Amino acid sequence: MRRRQLIESLTSPWFTLVSLTLESSEVIGLRVAKLAGGGIDARQEADLIVSEKVNAVFELSARLISGATVVDVVERIREQVAANARRLSP
Repeated sequence: MRRRQLIESLTSPWFTLVSLTLESSEVIGLRVAKLAGGGIDARQEADLIVSEKVNAVFELSARLISGATVVDVVERIREQVAANARRLSP
């Protein structure tokens, strides 16, 4: 019974949201460090941040309109955050 509860808690929407929060904070830190460095890399990162946010609004709105669940949308955001973490990590 205890194992089943653990599995259910790991697949709950709350776990997904908490995971996104922790993962995004890592990416925010990496991005702030890159922006603080200045130069062309910082400018490109700033442009990328803006374009990602605009694209995300349209993509995620379309997903919700087409019937995706909130958990599906959050999982998609987590994929994008993970890609940014890989790209920004030294």
